[in-house]
Amino acid sequence: MRTFRKLVTAVLGSAVLAGGTLLATPGAALADPQEGLGHETSPGQPYVGNPQPERDWLGSYVVNGRQVWCVQFALTAPGSGEEYKPGDELKTKWGEPIAEDVAADISYLLLRYGTTQDADKAAALAHLLHSRTSAPREGHDDLNPDRGFKDIGYDVEGHLAKLPQQVKDAVTELQDEAVANRGPWEAGLTAPEQPQTIGQAAEWTLTVQRADGKGVGDVPVKLTATDAEVEGLAEDGTVTTPADGGPLALKVTPTGPNPKITGVLSAPADRPYVQEAVNQPDSTQRVVSTGGEKQLTIEDATTAVTAPGAVHVGKVDAESQAAIAGVALRITAADGKPALRQDGTELLGPDGQPAVVTTGTDGTVSVPDLKTPQDIVITEVAPAKGYEDAFDAANPPSVAGTLQPGQTLELSLSNQANTPTVPIRIPAGDPGAPTGETVEFGEMSLLAAGALALVATAFGGFALRRRAGSANGRR
Repeated sequence: MRTFRKLVTAVLGSAVLAGGTLLATPGAALADPQEGLGHETSPGQPYVGNPQPERDWLGSYVVNGRQVWCVQFALTAPGSGEEYKPGDELKTKWGEPIAEDVAADISYLLLRYGTTQDADKAAALAHLLHSRTSAPREGHDDLNPDRGFKDIGYDVEGHLAKLPQQVKDAVTELQDEAVANRGPWEAGLTAPEQPQTIGQAAEWTLTVQRADGKGVGDVPVKLTATDAEVEGLAEDGTVTTPADGGPLALKVTPTGPNPKITGVLSAPADRPYVQEAVNQPDSTQRVVSTGGEKQLTIEDATTAVTAPGAVHVGKVDAESQAAIAGVALRITAADGKPALRQDGTELLGPDGQPAVVTTGTDGTVSVPDLKTPQDIVITEVAPAKGYEDAFDAANPPSVAGTLQPGQTLELSLSNQANTPTVPIRIPAGDPGAPTGETVEFGEMSLLAAGALALVATAFGGFALRRRAGSANGRR
């Protein structure tokens, strides 16, 4: 029976970037912040102590050679040599919890666009991160230019208005996408219901679904196969769900009896986590990365059997090799038990005994869909008409062979025909018999008829010689 395991969800360690912690080289001087991908807005948002009032940067930063994303607008951007340690759950600049749906949106955006190489999308992501974490609070004067960098809020509308139109479009696109595809996700892998055949591909189904049950598109899933090969894998062993979010049909070809596939994918975490600046925790922006996503594991397995085989039996005359029709043949395994079908059931006749088949007009019969490998024995049950004399019921003709996967086993049985017979009629030799009358001796073999002919010939010759002698004597 097919096994099916539900996906297992595990949260990866928080506050890591692309699998590694950001560490500065010991003793090295901190380098100036290095901007990555994005756009600047000009003029910059006014606040007390703005070091660059002519511009603001909306985009990623590069720390230790890696792209990161900052929150808590207006604080100092991280230097490329900054040292970080795992932080806490992301909160607003004001220290308030982020709403559950907003947190889920941020997690999705970081997962899907945290490694983007598109400057427009990078600027859109930075804008949305600041909008969700540092937006001015209702009832507070958070945009007052007399505030300092620690207390100033992010002017959402002001910055958006200064961005190029393509970035504005990207902001709308990313925001709508996050709302539609936010976590939690579920993933599943389903093998075929029936056992597969080794060497023959069959369809498995992979799905990734969001909270409302609709599929999520363009999700990479890394697969590992055992006793099987999966078509269409990328060089790194991944497949990607269809752009429309529909199920992904996998062509899986078993190479052994127990095909199994496991998969791993990253899904949005319930809430994002941050990396805190160690050196300047009160003035440096916090880094939020893709390291807080969930890892979903999918798995399923089935069984596989060898390709079925077939037996093709021919029945022929031992002398002429002519086909013999109507011969009953019993099919068994080597031990005399019933042969096995591909599905493992016994090949039985209506009487519950090993099946019996009969040769057709061409003297052959085929039996398909048999389990392989398997030793097969074909035994003649009863002789065809005209072949009764040579048939030994105690030791009937039989032939055996081994079925190989996907092959047809060709077997042949021959029979010796009965010795032909003819009716014989000879003159009775009775002087009193009417002229032309014969005595019926019935049928006898050709050999007996021949012997009788020889006797008759010898007798006739003797009679002729006797008559000749008598004639000569009388002369």
